[in-house]
Amino acid sequence: MYDLAAEGAPWFEHLADSVRALGYAAREWQLAAQGAAVDHARADNPGLDYHDGRVVGLAATDARGWRGRPHRPRPHYAAQTRLAKHYRDAMYATRHGYEDAARLYASGAAWAVRQVQEGSQPRHVEFATEPGTETLLKLVPGSERVGTEALAEARYSEAAKVTAAYEELDRCLYAAQLAEDIGSQDYVADHEASQMHDAWTVAEGIADAAYAYGLVLEQALQFVLLGPKQTHREQLAEQRAAQEQADAGTGEVAQ
Repeated sequence: MYDLAAEGAPWFEHLADSVRALGYAAREWQLAAQGAAVDHARADNPGLDYHDGRVVGLAATDARGWRGRPHRPRPHYAAQTRLAKHYRDAMYATRHGYEDAARLYASGAAWAVRQVQEGSQPRHVEFATEPGTETLLKLVPGSERVGTEALAEARYSEAAKVTAAYEELDRCLYAAQLAEDIGSQDYVADHEASQMHDAWTVAEGIADAAYAYGLVLEQALQFVLLGPKQTHREQLAEQRAAQEQADAGTGEVAQ
């Protein structure tokens, strides 16, 4: 596996791997969603018009009633119709998968940053889970908030980018909630329907906003890990010095 920390590596290297794996997963879904959207667009606007040529499908000799009648399908029409459904289903499935993966990336990276800011030393990102299939548990995205004020106070040069990326994601999530609230009403006025449509348009950016926020937070994680990494280096240096001193003392006794 690429850039994977060794089993005995310090906790912070495994934590970085954990966040990086979430980013890789989101990127895979992003590429799949983009490809599915292109395929759907091509199927929805075929370059070649339907060819109305037909074939005859003969019924089985023992068929009765309407099943005994020959049918005359149009192969090209049937192919385009089935492919259009396939690409449409794939587009929605990958779009949903991308949003889920991107939100896990964003909230997982935020969790990692918060843990380090609070002085904890987790080896992996942790999520709440809910039952998925019989053999798998579904990971549930958590909070996307981090201590941006602490980042700014620590003179992190990209603190403003963290704030801006979070605000964009929050704007998209708020739009989705607003659209759902309006849609759940027993009666939706015309102006509310227009507002709901505009909100859903904004909400379509959730996946991209979450992925972008995850990328920014992954960089922030490396910044907040500078302190623990320095402490680890100092501890290793002290251990080496103590070992060298012990070895030197052993040598003197042996003489």
